[in-house]
Amino acid sequence: MLARVWSASIVGIDAVKVGVEVDVSGGLPGIIVLGLPDSAVQESKERVKATLKNAGFAFPMRKIVINLTPADLRKEGPCFDLPISVGILAASEQVNADLLGDYLFLGEVSLDGSLRPVAGVLPIAATAQKMGITGLVVPADNTQEAAVVKGLVVYGCKNLSEVVDLLNNPGSCKPVQINDAVETVKASYPSADLHDVKGQAHARRALEIAAAGGHNLIFVGPPGSGKTMLARRLSGILPPLDFTEALEVTRIHSVAGLLKNRGSLVRDRPFRSPHHSASGPSLVGGGSFPRPGEISLSHRGILFLDELTEFKRDVLEFLRQPLEDGYVTISRTRQSVIFPAQFTLVASTNPCPCGYYGDTIQQCTCSPRQREQYWGKLSGPLMDRIDLQVAVNRLKPEEITQQPTGESSKSVRERVQQARDRTITRFQSEPSLRCNAQMQSRHLPIWCKLDDASRYLLEAAIKKLGLSARASDRILKVARTIADLAGEDNLQAHHVAEAIQYRTIDRML
Repeated sequence: MLARVWSASIVGIDAVKVGVEVDVSGGLPGIIVLGLPDSAVQESKERVKATLKNAGFAFPMRKIVINLTPADLRKEGPCFDLPISVGILAASEQVNADLLGDYLFLGEVSLDGSLRPVAGVLPIAATAQKMGITGLVVPADNTQEAAVVKGLVVYGCKNLSEVVDLLNNPGSCKPVQINDAVETVKASYPSADLHDVKGQAHARRALEIAAAGGHNLIFVGPPGSGKTMLARRLSGILPPLDFTEALEVTRIHSVAGLLKNRGSLVRDRPFRSPHHSASGPSLVGGGSFPRPGEISLSHRGILFLDELTEFKRDVLEFLRQPLEDGYVTISRTRQSVIFPAQFTLVASTNPCPCGYYGDTIQQCTCSPRQREQYWGKLSGPLMDRIDLQVAVNRLKPEEITQQPTGESSKSVRERVQQARDRTITRFQSEPSLRCNAQMQSRHLPIWCKLDDASRYLLEAAIKKLGLSARASDRILKVARTIADLAGEDNLQAHHVAEAIQYRTIDRML
């Protein structure tokens, strides 16, 4: 007898509907899986066989052919365990096959018959809803994630027996009801507060500008000056994710397998901090079956690269295209996938190998040649893409011993939110733009108009610092954010002057 069960496979951060056809016929007992299965799908033959026996069902000792369609799409992972199990039960007439066309099945089975959570449930649920599937059957631990999709009935089952009961007695299992409050995404802000930072008013101001405009930022200073401490407090002053942004972030984390047992939506802006030994593919994503890398996991959030100059130069060069385009394309022989990567890059580094170049207390022991080689790890095109380059100086003794007196993250976040609101209002005709850093060159003459004084000041900076056209555009974007924080509609000379001051590395080099 032939049975067809619907499932799905992940391609990038999207899903493709997959048909699981099971034929039980005469012949020597055995299981054959067709349709480009990977090793995990091939291994499901033995898992399913043991599961059915241990769960109290009869395993047909006949020839079983399992065909996964479309045949030219590579199938991977353990998510096909459940649809294969249901298909065998339907083909051997142990469950009612009349409702199989209405449901999409997804899940990994354990040998005792229990269901284990799998990755990528949210994009699969969205695809199922678009394709007219009325019900989604998933492991119980995946139900909150899947139920985010409106218009889709989600059933969470703890074991294979509950799935069989659902098919044989449809009224025996109730669908999952998600709390409507999930649509109001509330961020749980980190406990690290800007109030804890002593001194560093210039760096605190740069953090506020970076949060308001989505600008990339690098801190340069001697060891112990507070670069890492400052960078880790940026996430606390960013505006919260709205519901659309939360869905985008959740899709990526779902595909990466980071949502198991973590609820339905990612409520906090991501903060990723890979070690400097990270490889290029780990940053941008990749693999035989492409998976999101650190830059995609940082989408709508922060990618923090501590000790930037310790990263390999070729690894850092992987960041250039995503920083400019906001997405990364992974090409393989069989397929090409696109991962979103609109993140804010925050980095920190010492000014030289010993760390004390320009320090007022400890003398630098590096030669000019050593400093040149040190900064040579960072290419000019990469540094052009970093809007805010801030020198962080060592604290004075009296600043170290005094109590913190700076503003809290909450008060700074309120100003950042007001600036973002002004930006969103200005970009009503360009809904794809959500912050000033995302503006293209064609937008600058419209929203970054310069008066004569500002134009003269910018031209002088370009000539003196040898800035590229891209770097000058970045200055204009930062100036636009500074004006938004001040509540002003037009750019003025002092906005441009402050933006120029944040080209520390350009002045050093």
